[in-house]
Amino acid sequence: MKVIRPIRSTDIDALLHMAQSAGAGFTSLPPVREFLQKKIDLSEQSFAADVDEPGHQRYMFVLEDVNTGKVGGCCAVEAACGLDEPFYNYHVGLTVHASHELKVYNRMPTLYLSNDYTGTSVLVSLYLAPDFRGGGAGRLLSKCRFAFMAQFTQRFAAKIIAEMRGVSDEHGRSPFWEGLGRHFFSIDYDRAEHVVGMGNKAFIAELMPKHPIYSVLLPTEAREAMGHVHPQTRPALRLLEQEGFRYQNYIDIFDGGPTVEAPLADIRTVRRSQRLPARLGLSAENSVSGLIANTHLGDFRCALTELDLLEDGVGIPAATATALGIAEGETVLVAAL
Repeated sequence: MKVIRPIRSTDIDALLHMAQSAGAGFTSLPPVREFLQKKIDLSEQSFAADVDEPGHQRYMFVLEDVNTGKVGGCCAVEAACGLDEPFYNYHVGLTVHASHELKVYNRMPTLYLSNDYTGTSVLVSLYLAPDFRGGGAGRLLSKCRFAFMAQFTQRFAAKIIAEMRGVSDEHGRSPFWEGLGRHFFSIDYDRAEHVVGMGNKAFIAELMPKHPIYSVLLPTEAREAMGHVHPQTRPALRLLEQEGFRYQNYIDIFDGGPTVEAPLADIRTVRRSQRLPARLGLSAENSVSGLIANTHLGDFRCALTELDLLEDGVGIPAATATALGIAEGETVLVAAL
């Protein structure tokens, strides 16, 4: 059985291995042990803090096989971005050039450097090891954050966003970076990506042009990458789209990947979640697949399992209850899938 739980300091080796395995585009977790340890420390402090509104907290979760104790996935949520330094995106706008006399009418996509997402909560650091894939593990890893948000809404902003990994080739080359960013920096994309991951995104962004950029001036390959995701990121994007996330014409300033967004209250798992008393035992003929989580903060646990929606609660397998630390009659959060 695979269960979601908050990350612990003892997970540092597993987290470092995942960061090393993720490859280009995993900017929020560069494979630097000391940096990752600080991320874990911040997460532990965030779970322990008494929070009335979103701030500098960062909640990180891992996917654990309870039978082996092996960790094979991670995900996180930053409570509020852009509080210490600007949080940059490009807004893909539209400029019209027209002349009635010359019978010319041209609509040109234009990139505007933007801080519009300042203060929003950000989904980050989603990674699933190849040997953990299948059996709904990807769905659990993506959706567990919404089960957590549904119970602790005061810790998050009213809008949730996710920056999706943009297009790059097997060598980590980003056509959007090559067509735009490289003209302002004499470094390769992987080097720029590392600098961003170490927390210096604002420094690099400040060297980017402040004036609008006409996308027609970019190479064709760079234009075609705008707003598109890396092939390995498509499943993660589909899961977010099922939850109600939508692309609203904001892209990453480095790889051109899309940012998707949704109001917290409108996210499907949040909207459909119920709080019900747990009943140990399951009637297989009436069971449905669903997400279940306990209601604890620091000891949060979440799993994907079979559920039996009853008149007086929700029936769950005894093994699931044990893995999540749930007792008979205890209130749990349930979201049927």
